[in-house]
Amino acid sequence: MTSATPAPTTVPESTVPDSTVPEAAAAAFAAPAGGHRGEPVGSKSHTDGAWHEMPVQTRSERYASADVGDFDDPSGHEVDWKLTPIKLVADLISGPLDGSPYDVTASPVDGFTLSWIDRTDDRFGSAGLPEDKASANAWSSVDQALAIDVTGESPSAEFVVARSGLGTVARGAHTVITAAANSRGLVILENSGDARLTENVEIVVRDGAELTVVSVQEWNDSAVHLASHFAQVGRDATLRHVVVSLGGSVVRVNPSIHLSSTGSNTEAYGLYFADAGQHLEQRVYIDHEAENSRSRVKYKGALQGEGAHSVWVGDVLIRQTANGTDSYEENRNLVLSEGTRADSIPNLEIETGNILGAGHASSTGRFDDEQLFYLQSRGISEEEARRLVVRGFLAEIIQKIGSDAVEERLTRAVEAELVDAVAGFAADGAAEGAVA
Repeated sequence: MTSATPAPTTVPESTVPDSTVPEAAAAAFAAPAGGHRGEPVGSKSHTDGAWHEMPVQTRSERYASADVGDFDDPSGHEVDWKLTPIKLVADLISGPLDGSPYDVTASPVDGFTLSWIDRTDDRFGSAGLPEDKASANAWSSVDQALAIDVTGESPSAEFVVARSGLGTVARGAHTVITAAANSRGLVILENSGDARLTENVEIVVRDGAELTVVSVQEWNDSAVHLASHFAQVGRDATLRHVVVSLGGSVVRVNPSIHLSSTGSNTEAYGLYFADAGQHLEQRVYIDHEAENSRSRVKYKGALQGEGAHSVWVGDVLIRQTANGTDSYEENRNLVLSEGTRADSIPNLEIETGNILGAGHASSTGRFDDEQLFYLQSRGISEEEARRLVVRGFLAEIIQKIGSDAVEERLTRAVEAELVDAVAGFAADGAAEGAVA
């Protein structure tokens, strides 16, 4: 393994001059489709006593800005914050952040380069702009971004970038992933150890490219992580985006994928396993802007333990210009014990009737008793039967990653979670038997 150690940098000022935002990104993201430029719903001009204003109801109407000063502190009543434990992440939303570069490790791989770039680089801000204060706070706090460039043409090539031990000081970060035209590759972002982190991840997939980006959260139990991912997918290009969240106290990942060119395609997958007292949140936005674009969204999660909480919000917008769109999103949750909560909210906006198809689905439930009965009738113990059911439920997402080594490691991590879950079942069963 090699270590990429950045050059020293200074903590930047809290605002971002307009000149640092590329014109193309500014034009695409500065004002939502609803035409709120200059009057952002959720900014100070609308929340300071303006009770009569209509609040933003759809993801496409949200105000976007790189300036943290354009956003008020969330109260917890906003549609995009009401399911998040605000008190546990307040310092990341509004407090000062350490925006200096950090150490990362990555083994050299042909077709991939890793470097630190200044915010004046054209790649900085090329995929989107913040839609909430936590994202803007991170954006405003950094002078340099970690840049990953994909130029190779081997679909099996994979590049693993790992970071660990970021510490307990509130930190901001920025990553830019760019796939060159007609390139192929898999980028894996591995997170572990301690952290109090809010960050932005930009992904640009140029024409004809095929890119897979996997973000793995295996933080320590006390870690807090807020992440906003922005993606632009080019003509006849494909982005496979995978989020795996297994560790951390509060983890909120907010992917925003824009199918902005004809024939663009995305597959967005997610896997999460929430333990007692853990909050795992995913907010997925797919914006069909161009004709003949395609999207598939599938997130699966399991919950066990008192106070385990998962949130999944899926927003799909099919614009009037997106004729020929083919889209489907779904979220499945498996509840393994009492005292858990799974919020699942699919949303679909369609502005044109000339589409191939669009749909959404959501379900939350317990074990299928018939599956357990079948396995037990074949001589399998109840504990092992439960593990098999959960393993099969989550394996579908793990197999989408495309890396044998990462899939094997995540399978072991899920197995470790299942050992604890099954132990909890046994304890619950013993307690019920004692009461009886």
